Amino acid sequence: MSIRMVVKHPNEVLETKCQPVTAFDKKLAALLDDMHETMVESDGVGIAAPQVGVAIRAAIVDFREGQDPIEMINPELVLFEGAETDIEGCLSFPGIFGEVERYDHIKIKAQERDGSWYELEAEGYEARAIQHEMDHLDGVLFTSKITKYVTQEELDEMIRQQEEEEEQV
Repeated sequence: MSIRMVVKHPNEVLETKCQPVTAFDKKLAALLDDMHETMVESDGVGIAAPQVGVAIRAAIVDFREGQDPIEMINPELVLFEGAETDIEGCLSFPGIFGEVERYDHIKIKAQERDGSWYELEAEGYEARAIQHEMDHLDGVLFTSKITKYVTQEELDEMIRQQEEEEEQV
């Protein structure tokens, strides 16, 4: 496993509709391992193949809260409902944050690294992260969905207030 360079905007690969994965082999497994290591090193919760310069339909979401990472190969959104607006950032846009509206509850169908299909339901923050990474696979940038930009200072203040509220509970 190795840490790869995170592709930063502007870069054509970030705005490219990615090709489906057809070979479920050691090369794919190595890419997924590298992507996960790169994401963790970059302190992210998700990463898509184009963010490491590979235009294929593969992405990972991992909250590192005792769950296994979610590897999504050739993912498809099969159910979506509700809406929620929250703040997002992106490894390919360092220092840029903004409010984005996303579906609050989703169900996806995707493949594992061995090619087998699975379905997964998610809501809230997990659903948001999955949709963000799936957008990367279609060349859709989160900045195209931002309704209000948020500065680092505003974000830090929101996090501080949230932590204070949690301490009072």
